[in-house]
Amino acid sequence: MKTAILKSLIRVFLLVENRLLRQALSHLCRKQGALQIVGETGRDGIGPQQIGQSQCDVVILDFFDPKWLPCSPTRQGTGEIKVILIGMENDDQQFLEAAKAGVVGYLLKDASASEVIAAIRATSRGEAICPPRLCLTLFQWVAQSTSRAKELAVRLPTFTLRQRQLIDLVAKGMSNKEIANELKLSAFTVRNHLHRILKVAGVGTRREAVDLVQMNAR
Repeated sequence: MKTAILKSLIRVFLLVENRLLRQALSHLCRKQGALQIVGETGRDGIGPQQIGQSQCDVVILDFFDPKWLPCSPTRQGTGEIKVILIGMENDDQQFLEAAKAGVVGYLLKDASASEVIAAIRATSRGEAICPPRLCLTLFQWVAQSTSRAKELAVRLPTFTLRQRQLIDLVAKGMSNKEIANELKLSAFTVRNHLHRILKVAGVGTRREAVDLVQMNAR
């Protein structure tokens, strides 16, 4: 029974600069039966890695700084850390940057304490939380990105099988000499092929050509 209770706990880390807000949230979370505070501090004296080491499920921040977002680190067998930003501005660009950085909760300055608690519970269930108007902003951004991707796909050049073979080897980091040995061609022929590929693709570097071929293959 005790093990089951521990597994149901939502472990929360408060990385909140505002001391009064941090203490208030800590007090409120401790009154909730299913929430456990595993860390509470400002940015001084702690690093992003320590947040992951705290074994938290959810981290609350009252500032937006991508280098402090522990969205990438995962804990084996338990899943990723959910990040909630609180006290945020009603700013479209900042919201989109936060969403692209992996944030799953975005609460504005006028959010109530009960909304913060609700966001902790919701994000721990795999949901995302943001104000309705900013949710519309996110939908519009996705729609525009999809439209731009389709427009780019229409303009993508068509590569021959030999050109695809060359660019696949370039993508593996092989030099012209190594590619020539692999395909039983002369280095001069490889250079000519790559020159034509860059010209057809309308790009200036091998890396850009690789990106175009990979996009065209999707």
